[in-house]
Amino acid sequence: MTTKTVKKILSWYEADSPGTKANLARMLMHGKLGGTGKMVILPVDQGFEHGPARSFAVNADAYDPHYHFKLGIDAGLNAYAAPLGMIEAGAGTFAGAIPTILKMNSNNSLSSKDASPDQAVTATVNDALRLGCSAIGFTIYPGSNAAYEMFEEIRELAAEAKACGLAVVIWSYPRGEGLSKAGETAIDVTAYAAHIAALLGAHIIKVKPPTAHIEQEEAKKVYAAQGIKVDTLAARIAHIKQTTFGGKRLVIFSGGGAKSDIEVLAEIQALADGGADGSIMGRNSFQRPREDALKLLGTIVDVFKKAERV
Repeated sequence: MTTKTVKKILSWYEADSPGTKANLARMLMHGKLGGTGKMVILPVDQGFEHGPARSFAVNADAYDPHYHFKLGIDAGLNAYAAPLGMIEAGAGTFAGAIPTILKMNSNNSLSSKDASPDQAVTATVNDALRLGCSAIGFTIYPGSNAAYEMFEEIRELAAEAKACGLAVVIWSYPRGEGLSKAGETAIDVTAYAAHIAALLGAHIIKVKPPTAHIEQEEAKKVYAAQGIKVDTLAARIAHIKQTTFGGKRLVIFSGGGAKSDIEVLAEIQALADGGADGSIMGRNSFQRPREDALKLLGTIVDVFKKAERV
């Protein structure tokens, strides 16, 4: 049975079909956080983004796609997100065991560093349907000279996915010619990126935890005049949630690069305190030994469980 909390969340998506809402509910009701309105997702697209050795050599078992399915299942996570080949490699063995999100575009570290940040579309909505996925996933780069083309790509893919009853997850990562390095995670820019993803029709939005830096001069004036609090991570998370339709869109935050358990859990607690809907934890889980990863993910789940929606 769908809980009252999940039913309330589903009510925010007023234009969606019963099929799309069923797939959203499938993710929200799955795993140890099922029914709480919170989510922890395992993403494994790093092999495409960074290369196999950089991603998996530290834990060689992780070269095998089955390893990630098992990790997500045994940790009781809400969903597993990966590119086409990774999901195809375990779709039969693990059919129905964990909701999956087909990551439909990717970049790679072999391309020119001088090129505008962009990603290639590497899968289709039909692939997601064939593999029994609950959602498609797509990255956009607000700030890149290629951003407008990416917006148009996800517009078309999201329309097709929703027509087929799938949910849409957008990774919104600011980067490119329009931003400084510090600006990529600035609070004003991250809030803008989250809002853009909501405007593009995302059901679930993924952004990075923002810093207190404010990139845009015009934004600095507004943040100061309106007294928008950005001094703590929890305050910044609350602001990100506010900018996604007054909190009526699910926002989860990435785990980023390698951190110690203490660093990961301190960040997770701040996310929970700020009202985040969850976390998407890749390298900080599968690059640890399996038992260490399960222990860490279990603690992360417990933090979000204590922050269950009222």
